[in-house]
Amino acid sequence: MLLQNRAVFALGLRMCSTSVTTRGPLTDTARPNSDMSEFRKVFSKAKHIAIITGAGVSAESGVPTFRGENEKWRKWQSQDLATPEAFSRNPSRVWEFYHYRRELALNKKPSAAHLAIAECEARLRKQGRSVVVITQCTDDLHRQAGSKHVLKVHGSLMETRCVSCGEVTVNKRSPICAALKDKGAPDPDVADAQIPVDKLPRCSESGCHGLLRPNVVFFGETLDSHILTKVEKEMEICDLCLVVGTSSIVYPAAMFGPQIASRGVPVAEFNTQTTPKTEYFTYHFQGRCGTTLPPALARHESEVI
Repeated sequence: MLLQNRAVFALGLRMCSTSVTTRGPLTDTARPNSDMSEFRKVFSKAKHIAIITGAGVSAESGVPTFRGENEKWRKWQSQDLATPEAFSRNPSRVWEFYHYRRELALNKKPSAAHLAIAECEARLRKQGRSVVVITQCTDDLHRQAGSKHVLKVHGSLMETRCVSCGEVTVNKRSPICAALKDKGAPDPDVADAQIPVDKLPRCSESGCHGLLRPNVVFFGETLDSHILTKVEKEMEICDLCLVVGTSSIVYPAAMFGPQIASRGVPVAEFNTQTTPKTEYFTYHFQGRCGTTLPPALARHESEVI
């Protein structure tokens, strides 16, 4: 299996080099190239395309990432709030943080990259070809754009999970509960709302009323094994892979592209800069995803619709 022992990989684990068996970095004579016409020839023949997307795709829609200028929320590091320990200690603060992120995401529109991916999937489906989106993003923008086959490896901001009964529910209410209305401002001088736990989002299952949490993978938690099994299958059958808008430093998602490349499958990276995994890939297209991806996925002259 491509993702053996997947339960040991946790979101947020940082590694200096890939831990999977690959063919190794490309040699000096075979570095990733940026020949779009050559990529387009490969694209025209691909039957099963896997597109791995990261925060960079949604950043072009205005959704903040966990890094850079958005690394802090109030006086806390974002990555310190997105943990099971933080939620256990102070669910009100963590819910404020996620309420802020939910409201931002709910008010954003799909980027040109989201739309190009969705259009490509719909077009190729008519030709008997497939496109799957394997995304690290927790927003709903791929779905909004029209993508149908989406695997969310880090969960969804638009879902909740009950800590008591485990029920997972799609939840796009704004605000998610009355007590969080107008809460979650990120400014460092804003005090915690200190919302009583019984006023935070609660489970609506009969007889439960348990505390809800965002159905996202917190740092330090393992990813959903059912999702990873589906990802594994897609990695085994794809004959072309695109790695789009991801820094390729968060595992296990950082290993997906190199693992596919190790089978000899062409992998194309679309990013604003090179990443620790660029050298493993066949192609690298530098720039904003919303600029580079649409022409890459546009209808090829050989396509018959």
